[in-house]
Amino acid sequence: MLTAKQIRESYKEFFRGKGHQIVPSAPMVVKDDPTLMFTNAGMNQFKDIILGNVAPKYRRVADSQKCLRVSGKHNDLEEVGMDTYHHTMFEMLGNWSFGDYFKKEAIDWAWEYLVDVLKLDPANLYATVFEGSEAEGLGRDDEAASIWERHLPQGHIINGNKHDNFWEMGDTGPCGPCSEIHIDLRSEEEKAKIPGRELVNHDHPQVIEIWNLVFMQYNRKADGSLEPLPAKVIDTGMGFERLCMALQGKQSNYDTDVFTPLIGKIAELSGLSYGKDAKVDIAMRVIADHVRTISFSIADAQLPGNAKAGYVIRRILRRAVRYAYTFLEQKQAFMYKLVDTLIESMGDAYPELEQQRELIMRVIKEEEDAFLRTLENGIRMLDSAIDEAKKSGRSEISGKEAFVLYDTYGFPLDLTELILKENGMTLDHAEFDAEMAQQKARARNAASVETDDWTVVNEGEQEFVGYDTLTVDAKILRYRKVKQKKQEYYQVILSETPFYGEMGGQVGDRGVLVAPDGSVTEIYDTKRENGINVHLLKQLPADVSLTYKAVVDGDVRMAISCNHTATHLLHEALREVLGTHVEQRGSFVSPDVLRFDFSHFQKLTLEEISAVEHLANSRVRQAISLDEHRHLPIAEARNIGAMALFGEKYGDDVRVVRYGSSVELCGGTHVANTGNIGMIKIMSESSVAAGIRRIEAITGLNTELEFEKHQGIMREIAAMFNNVPNLVGALRHAVEENAELKKQAEEFFQERVSNMANELLGKARSINGITVVEQTGLRMPDVVKNLAFKIREKSPEHTVFVGATYDPTNKPLLTVMVSEDLVKEGMNASVTVREAAKLIQGGGGGQPGFAQAGGKNKDSIANAFDKMKQILGI
Repeated sequence: MLTAKQIRESYKEFFRGKGHQIVPSAPMVVKDDPTLMFTNAGMNQFKDIILGNVAPKYRRVADSQKCLRVSGKHNDLEEVGMDTYHHTMFEMLGNWSFGDYFKKEAIDWAWEYLVDVLKLDPANLYATVFEGSEAEGLGRDDEAASIWERHLPQGHIINGNKHDNFWEMGDTGPCGPCSEIHIDLRSEEEKAKIPGRELVNHDHPQVIEIWNLVFMQYNRKADGSLEPLPAKVIDTGMGFERLCMALQGKQSNYDTDVFTPLIGKIAELSGLSYGKDAKVDIAMRVIADHVRTISFSIADAQLPGNAKAGYVIRRILRRAVRYAYTFLEQKQAFMYKLVDTLIESMGDAYPELEQQRELIMRVIKEEEDAFLRTLENGIRMLDSAIDEAKKSGRSEISGKEAFVLYDTYGFPLDLTELILKENGMTLDHAEFDAEMAQQKARARNAASVETDDWTVVNEGEQEFVGYDTLTVDAKILRYRKVKQKKQEYYQVILSETPFYGEMGGQVGDRGVLVAPDGSVTEIYDTKRENGINVHLLKQLPADVSLTYKAVVDGDVRMAISCNHTATHLLHEALREVLGTHVEQRGSFVSPDVLRFDFSHFQKLTLEEISAVEHLANSRVRQAISLDEHRHLPIAEARNIGAMALFGEKYGDDVRVVRYGSSVELCGGTHVANTGNIGMIKIMSESSVAAGIRRIEAITGLNTELEFEKHQGIMREIAAMFNNVPNLVGALRHAVEENAELKKQAEEFFQERVSNMANELLGKARSINGITVVEQTGLRMPDVVKNLAFKIREKSPEHTVFVGATYDPTNKPLLTVMVSEDLVKEGMNASVTVREAAKLIQGGGGGQPGFAQAGGKNKDSIANAFDKMKQILGI
């Protein structure tokens, strides 16, 4: 039986023998494509070739690509673990042809590999072909069908509809019919009952698609029409995990050696067995799948976070933790202990796992610990909501409460339902679903983008000249209108451009297009999309056929370049001060500020920050000239010590930026001489994630402005102390004097509160044996709170304090204190203020013995005061 490693290598070797260049997997996290957060198919790294933006270096390519599908139309998250074949992270074996071979070779080689090389039984194979679409004016793909007829009987060739057998990159762009290969893995007895062809594309767990051959031959325009592509493309993708299941004779992907080492380790750590309890099995499958996704994501520089891709990864991680917590009874972090096992299985094929082992384990453990604390807090919050509901005679929790737990605190809905069921409670699902629908609608509206077709003005490819000049004569190659968030703008592609498109953490250039008559059109940003610099304009020039002078804003470019070069100097200085374990983990470079994220496992001391700053500035003062190599073979670049950046994918030829001993692979813009930077000033140092620190810094003119600001502040402070020679001594004396005055004021305050408590107790009423103390009109919340506790201290039994006062902003404030003996008899301060607060359009709560609530409507405070006394029966 072939192992997973052997299967992966056999695929690469087969297509190497067919003249394909074997390329490494692209990172799973997409860097320069605004339409994608993650690589969800093998073709993603070749989009710029397929779109015709760049010429292919190789006409035939093959690889094994790590993919992630958890968002958009490719969202398999909720199915993961429930069945035998859905995953978040998976490997896709693929082969491509860019204007070389087409359907015949793709089909013949697929058959040869599956049947002749892997020895799969052809009787178990089925192929689907596009049946055509009358609405599209497309007929059946008879060409593909006739090729399949040489390999399969008619009964094993099945017509497929547009949904299954017409592949599209998006709403617009390259598309075409496809031919899926399915395999029937059922027993002979099952096959005799129902023919396999009747189960193809019907979600049967043992009749599954393993390979999709896409024949890109059309371009979908914005109006929905199709036009032939000038260069046809073959794009195939085979699910590696499913192929392993077929070859290893298993009924589930999770029973193959892709997953069994991980599941075995999970069973060992949890003390539970796989295959004995359905819920435990699902949990183990979820964790095994998710730890792969999380580990590969971190290895590709995407850490869990609160926004965009980071939020997706955090959600996946928390889903795994929740399954471990609920079904494996893991109340402490344990998932990070699976990383070593994962690396043993996949580290050979994906060396980035081994390279980032320590970071992966630290980040996962910290995230596990944090979410386990969240789960405990969420359970307490839910218990409180259940108690309140029961006291109010309700057996249902509102959907809004559950949604706040889910959305704000990351508390899973199914765990909420489980806890409610255990307490004999239910959830208002309709209300929860409505809240979720509103959130999704907001997200859709925020992300909604409509684009027209490209209008081609001139043929040709773009050339970037921005390393050498900020001004160039250029023609408009093509443009299109874009609508996003109710705003309209134009995307323009120039024949030559000095504008750097946003990439690698560096923001895009801005500037102008100058017409021959001197009229100016603003370029307010530049983006990098699929290998092309795309210029953003609020309006088009009057005549798009003219030759324009493209001019980058030189001041902005210089400020950006100063900050970018400073990140290189800081990187080197950090490694010298802290150690060579420091590696860049991300950056942001704008005209105003730079952020630099790096691997380090503890907070920097002030001395370390100062040492880093001094080292970097020493290189600034040395005025080191830029030594740049534009097209250096990557092997040669590594030989001269060039540092590659974490999570980046590099081609065969790279650009090397050197300033003395600082040598890095980098595509960004830089100063000609480090002296241009002027000075680097580190403004802050903080934590980003486990093992990741961040420094923020400024350079150039911004450092001058910062020093001017601080000098102005110092002058103001000195003036306040009559410009005394020893300003520090004067400040110290003022602080000490203030502390003594605060102490005296606190003593006076406590004495005043005690006297007020005595006065109020002297005026207290006795109702049904309860001492009732009332206070209205005060505008000092701290006094009211201290007063309530002082009264409880002076009258510890059968005492109630009710207050209706105002805070300094004139907003109403309700306060209730109930002595402990009355709490035991059933009085509840928290319930009281919460109900009364509705009358002042507010809310609050606290403990049964003391609670406060604020509100917006001060005119109803008297009614709220009466409501509190009514609830308390006083």
